[in-house]
Amino acid sequence: MNRISITADRNYEVVIDIDWQKAIEPYLANRGQVAVIVSETMRDRIVNLPVTDAQIHIFTVPDSEAGKSFSTYQKVLDWLGAAGFTRNDLIVAVGGGAVTDLSGFVASSWLRGIDWVAVPTTLAAMVDAAVGGKTGINSEYGKNLIGSFYSPIAVLVDLAWLDSLSDRDFAAGLAEVIKCGFIVDAKIVELLKEKNLFEVRSDRGLTLELITRSITVKAKVVSGDFKESFDREILNYGHTLGHAIELHSKYTLRHGECVSIGLVFAANLANQCGILADQETDLHREILSNLGLPTSYESRHWSELRANMAIDKKSRSGTLRFVAISEIGETLRIEAPSESDLLAAYERLGS
Repeated sequence: MNRISITADRNYEVVIDIDWQKAIEPYLANRGQVAVIVSETMRDRIVNLPVTDAQIHIFTVPDSEAGKSFSTYQKVLDWLGAAGFTRNDLIVAVGGGAVTDLSGFVASSWLRGIDWVAVPTTLAAMVDAAVGGKTGINSEYGKNLIGSFYSPIAVLVDLAWLDSLSDRDFAAGLAEVIKCGFIVDAKIVELLKEKNLFEVRSDRGLTLELITRSITVKAKVVSGDFKESFDREILNYGHTLGHAIELHSKYTLRHGECVSIGLVFAANLANQCGILADQETDLHREILSNLGLPTSYESRHWSELRANMAIDKKSRSGTLRFVAISEIGETLRIEAPSESDLLAAYERLGS
């Protein structure tokens, strides 16, 4: 068991490699009601919850990004109202990043904030979405444009959930792990260099180390800059184009798949601007490709993606800003890159 502390709007721990159904027991004590928010496909796996005096309700939401809508958000709030939820009650989010994003936003909104616990069930949620206190839902104009900074009281990471993930979902989660390696922890890059997806999945010790290192990176960054004033933006490496692709694909691609393409684009852009050497630029595509992640997108979509990037959360007064690296572990910002550099970086993705 590993414990990682985070200091933010509240202090809490991420507990890694535990049985979540046992670990959650202390958080159910002295609660009147508990709402377990879970996606449709995960509902049947919520069994054998601890015996508690609290009244436990299971609330099911649509799978994936479909659950991060205004309509779902309102339905959950209406349900809490009908159930008479008070400030002493608890929300437990059991699911991937979409469920933890939605649940945290609901918790932040109801009675101006009630407690919630995150139980991430995907690799992406374990290393990214469930950690750090970013919560929210999507708008027709983009991903996660509506939300709040509101931390859980605990994050319980049970690696047993990973056994049921498809290879596609496991690989998608690795994109966020790789991101942490490039921006802060070079050891992650070394661990994954020349590895394929099977080798990573079949090595539980390696998986545990990658998860622990990635959460440690995020915990350190978030503890220093909870509301993304500046430093926390480095966690968005690869996300500017990544979010634009998610919106363009109507969320048919996994978040991590889009981030993978975005990482290669960000490396290309830094290289195009004379910031990142060829070897480190090529390493992005090499590692991601070896793990079965996409690294290209059709060139004909550039104009739509360029428009989507204009509403990226890091943009200021219409000026695009990108997180970049000059070498592994050294981040910087590229502000207002030329349209020719942007296009050249995108065209290098191929299709």
